[in-house]
Amino acid sequence: MSQGTVGSDLPGQFRHAVARCADAVAVFCDGGDWTFAALDRASEGVAASLADAGILAGDRIALLCGNGVEFVIAYLGILKAGCTLVPLNLLLNPRELGFILKDSGARGLFYQQAFEPAVIAALKGSSEVRLRVRIGEGSGPAASSFADLMANPCSSSALSQDQEAVAAILYTSGTTGRPKGAMLTHRNLLANSRSVAQALELVESDRVLVVLPMFHAFAATVGVLTPLLHGAGLVPVGRFEPKLVSQRVARQGATIFLGVPSLYGALLRLDQGLVAQWRGVRLCVSGGAAMPLALMSAFEERFGVPILEGDGPTECGPVTCVNPVRGARKPGSVGLPIPGVEMRILDPEGREVPAGQHGEVCVRGPSVMKGYFNLPEATRESFFGDWFRTGDLGYRDADGYFYLVDRIKDLIITNGMNVYPRTIEEVLYSHPEVAEAAVVGEPDERHGEVAVAHVVLRPEAAATPATLRHWCLEHLGRHQVPRRFLMRESLPKNAAGKILKRELRRRGEVERGVATDHRSENHSVG
Repeated sequence: MSQGTVGSDLPGQFRHAVARCADAVAVFCDGGDWTFAALDRASEGVAASLADAGILAGDRIALLCGNGVEFVIAYLGILKAGCTLVPLNLLLNPRELGFILKDSGARGLFYQQAFEPAVIAALKGSSEVRLRVRIGEGSGPAASSFADLMANPCSSSALSQDQEAVAAILYTSGTTGRPKGAMLTHRNLLANSRSVAQALELVESDRVLVVLPMFHAFAATVGVLTPLLHGAGLVPVGRFEPKLVSQRVARQGATIFLGVPSLYGALLRLDQGLVAQWRGVRLCVSGGAAMPLALMSAFEERFGVPILEGDGPTECGPVTCVNPVRGARKPGSVGLPIPGVEMRILDPEGREVPAGQHGEVCVRGPSVMKGYFNLPEATRESFFGDWFRTGDLGYRDADGYFYLVDRIKDLIITNGMNVYPRTIEEVLYSHPEVAEAAVVGEPDERHGEVAVAHVVLRPEAAATPATLRHWCLEHLGRHQVPRRFLMRESLPKNAAGKILKRELRRRGEVERGVATDHRSENHSVG
């Protein structure tokens, strides 16, 4: 695609897109579409207002906002002011919000009116957040109006920013303790968005439907930055409801859909009339969690749209690899490294292992983060030299395609033998009555660890633990068959729809009486 002149920072690249596509629609909304020129004006007003309020370049500004044009305008305005964006997970409780605001040293907070009670509680006794901007009407404590900021007739400075300046701090899941803020620079995000645009063969007529939460790295880079910086459009949807999503796909002419496996599973339950509304979609992208082969096959057969599975951690921009639009697409693989990204499989000492052998997936390239905010030791531990350690166990085949076996921390060792939860989950997903499945390890005095399967059945299904055990015995080695099958009404997920195995482990500890339920004390940022 034609990319025009290359900007040296994110606002600069966006301004080049505006110069080419000023009157084209950038954000498709039911309440009225926004052109690139309109987005540019509104975000200029936000940036100028931040400067008027005494906010300085480099200050951290937090954003608590659902999917919509307001998120996009605030994002652009904060970057244009030379500030660092700190997106906040909408599912956090006030204590968790307060932790991130304090840890990041945020000097400002943009928040949607619906979250005002949580904001008031989070900021209680805090004087560090000196600028508070309410998006929407409200009657709470004094806060600036987002509408007023957008209407500011002044313009922000168009000076280029240092490519190594931190554009965003994205807080990762606190799976092993406190959440960590991954610092992504302008260079990181520019590189990743350009690589994604190239890998997906994005053109200016594309429209990317974004129902995954925009505060999440996947949606922020692939669904927001990539189309905005390359002259394509985006279609924000505030909540995942399959019928609503299908209607928006048809109404706004979406051509690319971003999802995680659980969303594709839910879409499979649509009736055929709604499936027909997906005719204009040219490709779907899946990330965030392993895509079960049975689910991918069923979706592609019913919808007639290919799913490109890819992967990448927040710390890498986040996209590192994806199956190609053209050429061999290998189900079960997360594909080939995207342009500009190098990937290797390394052993625990940091040495590369041959094709086909298991090791840790490591990444190098211009999209890899600057480090964790104020955590130099954690940053050092996350690298082998300049190779970022993803924590994923995987391998590379002879054609250079990468496969994820599991998270290293999720590996189950039973009687000295490696048991990979993903292998068991693939078998469970192939059962016709299983809707969702997740397998975690549980300590066992006799065997060291055993696998425990948490299963959600399809409506009207009659499968029992006994029938599922028999199914697994037919398709797995005996050491791989879960010791227990726990039938659940639902599985815990983060805002992006990724199953939270740490919550399943915690539930198991509570049910076994080895831990109490301190759910409110856990940081669930992911």
